[in-house]
Amino acid sequence: MTKNFSQTAAFIWSVADLLRGDFKQSQYGRIILPFTLLRRLECVLSETKAAVVVESQRIADMGLPEEAQEKFIIRASKRPFYNTSPMDLSKMGQSDIKDNLNTYVQSFSKDAREIFEHFKFEEFVGQLADANLLYKVVQKFATTDLSPEAISNHEMGFVFEELIRRFAESSNETAGEHFTPRDIVRLTTSLVFMEDDDALTKDGIIRTIYDPTAGTGGFLSSGMEYVLELNPDAVMRTYGQELNPESYAICKADMLIKGQEVNNIKLGNTLSSDQLVAEKFDYMLSNPPFGVDWKKISGEIKDEHEQKGFDGRFGAGLPRVSDGSLLFLMHLISKMRPITDNAKDADNSSNQGSRIGIILNGSPLFTGGAGSGESEIRRYILEADLLEAIIALPTDMFYNTGIATYVWVLSNKKAPERKGHVQLIDGSNLYGKMRKSLGSKRNEMSDDDIKTIIRSFGDFEVVDARVLDKPEEVKSNRGRQSANPKAEPAKTFASKIFATYEFGYRRITIERPLRLSAQLSDDAIETLRYASKPFDMVMPALYEAFGSEWTADSYGDLLAVTLEARAMIKSDFSELKEKQIKDVLDAKLWQDQLEIMNKAKALQTAIGEHQFDDFNEFEKVLKQALKDADVNLDAKEKKQLMDAITWKNPEAEPVIKKAIKVESPLYGAFSYKPTASNQKADKPAKIVEFQTDSDLRDYENVPLNPEVTTTELIESYFAREVQPHVPDAWINGDKTDAIDEEVGIVGFEIPFNRHFYVYEPPRPLAEIDADLDAVSTEIMQLLGEVHS
Repeated sequence: MTKNFSQTAAFIWSVADLLRGDFKQSQYGRIILPFTLLRRLECVLSETKAAVVVESQRIADMGLPEEAQEKFIIRASKRPFYNTSPMDLSKMGQSDIKDNLNTYVQSFSKDAREIFEHFKFEEFVGQLADANLLYKVVQKFATTDLSPEAISNHEMGFVFEELIRRFAESSNETAGEHFTPRDIVRLTTSLVFMEDDDALTKDGIIRTIYDPTAGTGGFLSSGMEYVLELNPDAVMRTYGQELNPESYAICKADMLIKGQEVNNIKLGNTLSSDQLVAEKFDYMLSNPPFGVDWKKISGEIKDEHEQKGFDGRFGAGLPRVSDGSLLFLMHLISKMRPITDNAKDADNSSNQGSRIGIILNGSPLFTGGAGSGESEIRRYILEADLLEAIIALPTDMFYNTGIATYVWVLSNKKAPERKGHVQLIDGSNLYGKMRKSLGSKRNEMSDDDIKTIIRSFGDFEVVDARVLDKPEEVKSNRGRQSANPKAEPAKTFASKIFATYEFGYRRITIERPLRLSAQLSDDAIETLRYASKPFDMVMPALYEAFGSEWTADSYGDLLAVTLEARAMIKSDFSELKEKQIKDVLDAKLWQDQLEIMNKAKALQTAIGEHQFDDFNEFEKVLKQALKDADVNLDAKEKKQLMDAITWKNPEAEPVIKKAIKVESPLYGAFSYKPTASNQKADKPAKIVEFQTDSDLRDYENVPLNPEVTTTELIESYFAREVQPHVPDAWINGDKTDAIDEEVGIVGFEIPFNRHFYVYEPPRPLAEIDADLDAVSTEIMQLLGEVHS
C-alpha cells in the first residue's frame, strides 16, 4: 500500500481522537468502519443521486414489492446499490441529526442496509448522540473526499483494509477471531496463485475465490489484489461465509466498496449450514479457528457423514469433536472444480481444477492413530494426491495464539513433477521480531522471508538445512550467567520432498499367549469371602470390625450395627453409591460369598494345594474335581474363583484356546507340545491357537511400500523386527483394514518436526562441572560474608 493510502486511512482513523474518553479503544473501529463505508457509498452514488430520488418518488405510490422497486431504482442508480433519501451527511443538521442519520441509513438498498444493521450502527449512533459527539463525527466524514475520482475502488479497498488492520490491533483480545495478519495472508495467497501465473495473465480471464471462514475479508482482498497486479483486466468474483455478524458486516462492506456482488458473502456456520452448497471455486483460502470443538453442531455433521458419505463433504471421516480444523479442510476439498478436457463453464472459466491454501495448527498433522477419523482424512487427501506442500510458519505469528502453525497447499491439478509427492518446507526461522507486540503476535515475516519460501516452493527442490542470515535472539542478562553458555542453535531453512506413501503405515497387532499358574491355596480361598470391585476394600474392613460377632446362623447380619457400619462406610469409602452401600449391608451378599468360599474349600480337598504351571492340565483336573465333589459353579462364581486362584506367570505353559488343522506360526497357529514333566515324552504335538494376553498385546507400525505385497511387507517386518525378540508372538490376522480388507490397519501421519530434527549434543561434562564449581564457590563466599 502506498503512502497516499496510508495517509488517507490515518486521516480517517484520526476520528479516534474525538472518541477517546467516551468510548473504549476496542470500540473505535465499530464507529469508524461503518462511517467510512457510509461516506464512500454516498460519494459513489452522488452522480446518480438526483435520478434515484426522482425514480423512487415516481414508483413509491405504485404498490410494488421491494424486489420489484429495487430493479427500477438500480437501473436509475447504475450501481448494484442505491439510497433513496434526498439527504447526505452534509445536510444532516445538528438538532435532529440522530433521527436524520438513522432515516438516511434506512434508505439504502437491502444489501447495504443489512451491513449497517450487523455493525449495530443505530446503537452506536445513539451512544455518539448521548456523548454530544455525533455532529462532530458526521462533519468530519462529510468533509472527507472518498469519491471514485479521488480514490478508485481498488485504492479504497487498501484504505479500508488499513482501517480493518488498525481496528484489529486496537482490540487485541478479539483480533485473532476475525483478522489474519497481513504477512501470513500474502504468503498463503502467493503459494496458492503462483502456479497459475501464466493462465491468470490471459485476456478475458474470469476466476472465483472463496473463503469459508471469511472474517473481515483479508484473504478475498489479497486474492483479488494478486490477480489484478498480474492482469488489471481480469475479473475476480469473491465468495465467502462468516459466522461472526460483525466480521461479516466488515467483509461485506469491503466487498461492496470494491464493486463485488455482496450477495455472495453469506452469514452463518459454514460446517452446519453451507449457504453456497452448489458452488465450486477456482481458488480457496482459509484460516479456520484453531482447536475449536464442533459439539454444538455434531448432529448435523454426523448425519451428513453417515447419510451422504462421499456424496457429501465428510465422507472420508470425522475428526474428534474437540477440534474441527479438518472439517473445514474437507469442506474446501468438496468445493474443488473437477478436471475436464477443454470444457467451459457458464462464466467462461476453464474447468481445470482448483487450488487451496489453509492455515492449520500442528494437530491435523499427526493427531489420531491408524483407523481414526483424522488418519482416514489424511489418508484420503494423500491417496487422492491432493496435497502439494506444507510450510511450517514461525511461532508467535497470530494475535491470539503463539502456537506452531502450518500452511497446507492442496490442488487437484498438480504439475507432472509434483504428482505422487509432497514438499515440506521448514520456514519456522524466517521471521523478525516486532518492535511492539500485538496480542500474542511478536514475530513478523518480511518480504524477503516470504520470497524465500515462495522460491523454494516454485523450484520444487530439496534444500538441505542452510543457515539464515538472522540476528541472534537477545537474551536476558538477569541472574547468574554461565561461564560456558550453551551455544544457540543456528537458524536454518530447509525443504524436503517425499513420496505420498512415505507418510503411510500399516498398524499390525502383535499378540502373545496367556500363561497362567493356578493353586487352591488357603490365602487364595480366603479372598473369596469378599466380593470383587467395588466391594473388595469395604468388605474386609466391615468383617474386621463386626465379623467376630457372627455365628453360622447370623453370618453377614449387620442390622444391629447398621448406623455404625454406615458411618464407617461414609467416612472411609465415600466413593460408594447409596445402592452399593445397601448391597454391602445386606446379609445376602455375605452369604453368597461364603457359599463360594465353601465350594472352593471342597475343591481344595479334592485337588490339593499343588501349584499347576500348565493351566490346560489344571482345567482337566478341575473339571473332574467339580464332578467328584458334586460342586456346581455358575459363570459368575467360576470367574471369581479363577480370578482368586490364578495368576500370570511368564514361566507357565501357554493357555490353549482351541485345536485347529493348519499350522501358521506367523498368525498364531502353532505346533504345540507341552513341556510339563507330567506329559508323556512320546505324546504327539498338536496344532493349536493360544488365548491372548491383553497386557502383552502390542502394535507395530510398518511403513508402507507399494513395491511389495501387504503379506510380504508385514511378514518380513515381523520376522526382522519382532520375532527375534519375542519368539512366542504372532500377528493377529483378524485385525484388517476397513477399506482394502488386508491384514493391518492403514494409517497416515505427517511427522513434520521429526523430518527436520537436528541432533544437538549436550554440553561436555567438564563445562557443566566447571559451572557447578563456580556456583558452589560463590555460595560459600556469600555464606562466609553472612557468618562474618
